[in-house]
Amino acid sequence: MFHPESAETDRFEQVIVQSIRRILAAAGPEEFLAWAQARIPDLLGLSVGPLDDDEHRRLAGLLGMAIWNAAPTPANGFRPSPLTDLADDAPCPCGSGQRYRDCCATLEELPELSTELIWEFLLDELSDSELREALRLDAVPGPLLARVADRWLEEDYPRRVVNLLEPLFAGSLDALDARYEPALDLLCDAYDRLDHWRKKRAFLERLSTGDNRVLSAAAWQRRSAMAIDEGDFEQATAAFTEALRNGPDSPGTALLEITLLAAQHRDRLARERARFWLHRFRRQGDVEPSFLDFLAQAIEDPQTALVDTHADSIDPDLVDLHDWMAVATARPLPRLDAVPVRDHPPEVASGQLALFEGAPTDHAPTEAGGEPVWSSPAQLRAPVAVRRIESRWRARFPSDKPVSIQLAPHDAHAIWEDTAWLDHLLGHPELADSLEVLDDLATALYAHPESALPWMAHALLRPLLERAWSMITTAVPADGHHHLPWSITANRPALRLLFRRYLYLSAEDEQEAAIATLEALLRLNPQDNHGVRAELMNHYLRAGLDERALALAARFPDDLLADLAYGEVLALYRLGRQERARQALGRAMHRLPRIPHYLTRKRIKRPQLDPHGITPGGEDQAWLYREAMRDVWAAEPGILAWLKRLTA
Repeated sequence: MFHPESAETDRFEQVIVQSIRRILAAAGPEEFLAWAQARIPDLLGLSVGPLDDDEHRRLAGLLGMAIWNAAPTPANGFRPSPLTDLADDAPCPCGSGQRYRDCCATLEELPELSTELIWEFLLDELSDSELREALRLDAVPGPLLARVADRWLEEDYPRRVVNLLEPLFAGSLDALDARYEPALDLLCDAYDRLDHWRKKRAFLERLSTGDNRVLSAAAWQRRSAMAIDEGDFEQATAAFTEALRNGPDSPGTALLEITLLAAQHRDRLARERARFWLHRFRRQGDVEPSFLDFLAQAIEDPQTALVDTHADSIDPDLVDLHDWMAVATARPLPRLDAVPVRDHPPEVASGQLALFEGAPTDHAPTEAGGEPVWSSPAQLRAPVAVRRIESRWRARFPSDKPVSIQLAPHDAHAIWEDTAWLDHLLGHPELADSLEVLDDLATALYAHPESALPWMAHALLRPLLERAWSMITTAVPADGHHHLPWSITANRPALRLLFRRYLYLSAEDEQEAAIATLEALLRLNPQDNHGVRAELMNHYLRAGLDERALALAARFPDDLLADLAYGEVLALYRLGRQERARQALGRAMHRLPRIPHYLTRKRIKRPQLDPHGITPGGEDQAWLYREAMRDVWAAEPGILAWLKRLTA
């Protein structure tokens, strides 16, 4: 057998490609072998070495003969036409100049290549009409039909893919091995393009419950990945378990497990499992080195490893944005100024405590005598150079700022329809010095069709939000004298970025950092336009920070948010202050009487919810508070019985 590993892989592949092109140009065997003897030594880099020129030509002739013997030719119905019946007196095709009987006929084993190997390169060289003819003649090896399907999907011909691949899986699956897994995935992709979800589901169910364990594992892997995309981690885990049972040694199963864990933000366990799989596959010794590299990277950072692994399937615009982020977020922080605003009017939000501008906050610094320093309203201002590049950016970014406290503007769909703004961004890493730009980029990431994928938040959103956090907290530190009212439009990008940072950290289950972000947001915008006091109260109570919960409630007396009113009751009860808890319950009941009924019932019917808001004191508000916090109430011994007794 001829082993291409003896030459550099890329050079050997170049020889195959050039040889196929020569054969497709209708070269006969004699002409082709003469070309091989003349050109292959240069292609393989054999111009120097221990062999002389004649030996180089002979080696090239032998390789050329091996390629010719394995190459399917259109002229021969896409079947090889090997040189096997040479006369003894004929010149040896290796180019030695000797008679065949005195030369290569004496070799015990002639060089040999597989036809399937040649097909792998031939498929890329055939025209569409030639490819169709090869398929009509059933000449393309079955495992390589996936290569054809991949080409057709790139050209947006999903129906062709379905017609090509469905017959592969229509009959008995006994003869299909791991080489057919790509065909399975591509057929599912084609079903997705055509919105044939019923056919895809039936196809995967048939394969996952069949006797072919290799394909069963692949089908369960696909079903698990689908559930991950839908956020159904219970179903995804069940499907993964089946994939592991059928394919315990499959790299696809290992990749799936790390993906599943990372999607649930269980990075520590993902690292441990990556270490397990790496040791296992190293012992097996038959796994691609690139996959071992992935596992090694996943031990350090599973999220980044998954991003790199799926780079080929990721939107190229996001890859460009990721590359820009790596450079831009490494820049030194710009100096932002908190400029005091004179005569800023106080803000009073309907239905809550009026936190007048200039009031001290919980975290306000104190003078030597212990008196609080009053916080004054300010506006964040970027340096002149940054404001200059912001104006050019605003002219290019195709979307407005979100309205009020919303996170997406009405025209968010336009952001990824025309990405000329991204071209401008890539040429200007200094745009990362602008909170206005970082705010727009966060909006763009939220608006992207793949925004729900975990890697996007980890690889793109997090570094952006962390840079914004550093810029804001440096400009307006916790021991400073300024806050940033939402009513000042220039402050909204900063406050919106802080709120987005909280949402991200909460989703990542980084509770301490999430609490710190909420505290900063409430300190900087004490009017609390985003309503983060409710989230902060619930975080305090879940973390057992009852004293801090009471301090927060004291800042918002007579609040119409159930989280504040009833959070105070729960905190007092847990601190053993029963009488004060009873008094707080009376005040809460006066404002929001339906909450206890929804907390004390083990089961209760969900009321109709209004997608545009809640009714203070209504059934919908009571249901939503139950959904958010009943487990915390139920975990406190005796409190639900106490609550029921006092409110019966």
